[in-house]
Amino acid sequence: MDAISVGAAVERRQLQQIIAGLDEGVILIDPDQTISWANEAALLMHGVSSVDDLGKTVDGYRDRFRLRYRNNHTVVDGAYPADRVVAGEIFADVIVEVSRAGVDEPEWVHRVRSLVLTDAEDAPDCLVLVITDATDEIQAVDRFERAFNANPAPALICRISDLRYIRANQGFLDMTGYSRENIIGRSVYDLDVMEAAEKRDLGKQRLADWATVPQMEACLQLPEGESKLVIVAGQPIEIGDEKCMLFTFADLEPRRKAESAIRNSEEKFAKTFRLAPVPMKITTLDGFRILDVNDAFLKDTGWSVEEVIGRSPAEIELWDTSETRRKLEKELVETGGFRGYEAKLKSKDGTIHDCLVSAETVVIGGETCVLDVFQDITRRKTSETELVNAIEAVMSDTKWFSRNVMDKLANMRSPQPDGKTKAGLSDLTAKEREVLSYVSLGLADAEIADRLCLAKSTIRNHVARIYGKIDVHRRSEAIVWARERGIDGPDPERQRGAKRR
Repeated sequence: MDAISVGAAVERRQLQQIIAGLDEGVILIDPDQTISWANEAALLMHGVSSVDDLGKTVDGYRDRFRLRYRNNHTVVDGAYPADRVVAGEIFADVIVEVSRAGVDEPEWVHRVRSLVLTDAEDAPDCLVLVITDATDEIQAVDRFERAFNANPAPALICRISDLRYIRANQGFLDMTGYSRENIIGRSVYDLDVMEAAEKRDLGKQRLADWATVPQMEACLQLPEGESKLVIVAGQPIEIGDEKCMLFTFADLEPRRKAESAIRNSEEKFAKTFRLAPVPMKITTLDGFRILDVNDAFLKDTGWSVEEVIGRSPAEIELWDTSETRRKLEKELVETGGFRGYEAKLKSKDGTIHDCLVSAETVVIGGETCVLDVFQDITRRKTSETELVNAIEAVMSDTKWFSRNVMDKLANMRSPQPDGKTKAGLSDLTAKEREVLSYVSLGLADAEIADRLCLAKSTIRNHVARIYGKIDVHRRSEAIVWARERGIDGPDPERQRGAKRR
């Protein structure tokens, strides 16, 4: 071995000693494509324990390991980093996914760069692959990508170096109607996410300084020329070695529509409240202080707005008694509202009005309040009283009225619940009316049977059917029912007919 060869061997050995302890993997390849040496880090990055396990040659390496790019395209023979460095190519930051032959999924991610060491005559002497294990880094990026895309909150990522968008998640696309191709590559000047924001200048400065952009309301332009109200905020992040800004958004359009609907609803309520022909008032739920009253309330009670606003019903003595007021307030607190409660309302001058009161809790301007509605039934009550008195007067002398008219008058005086009406004489058969006429005299079944020349059991059956039709349960009730309708004994003609039989 000549001196030059000895010197080269010494230098190679010294080089190996220098790089043996590096964290980066180093593989040395001779110009004849033989893999001559690899440090411990390079062996670990391939899951092997010796240089021979790497394959001894570049061809052997291709047989033992499968490489693919991050876009899932397989690295073909001749394009392996080892092939490229043997061809004398200098490259940096080639990222490949590596797996052993027979393993489908990638086991490592390598970031590879190359060096070509030359001899004294500037001919290639040693070809070097320098490998960094990027597995954890790429997995972290993958996890971020998955989380970013799966996050329902709309988000964009802008690269600080050129202020262009490099990521847009599905949430942002769904919110805006943009396609991903419409976003990626556009600059923050083309799609200004802080447009019309009150703190826009501060946001732009924070973006330039790669600092947190505080939350602010902005108007985001949509593809069809429309706009959307959003809250936007920015958070500095790094993707790989690049500085980026993560913009996140909250869609305020539903809130804006809801607020508009609430305003419209409250305006309609206010107009209805003012123009309602029946008295109405709005009070607080706590303490029942009067917040507002309508014109009909002022007209019927005689109070002015200044005299009632801010005061409670107790202070202006709105009801005939404090007991009535407490009863209404208790009913409202316990049930949350009531309908058609009959009470007496007192005007400012002391006049008492019979009213039907209804109350319900409502939300006005974000505050839970009580809406009271009053229906004055004073005239109706007076009319009803007068009608009952008239009926009583008529019922005292029935000889001028037919039985059908008497039935109707009796029913008006004693109406049945749920809209039902009592049976009238027209619902009874001729024989039942005849039996009832004797019942009205207080006769027993045996006496009636004797007079009508019928069996006692037959009379008993007639009486039972009469009870069912006129809805009574005792003989005394049947007698009252009959006499109220002018029946106080049998007709003389029928009596003579019965005797002839």
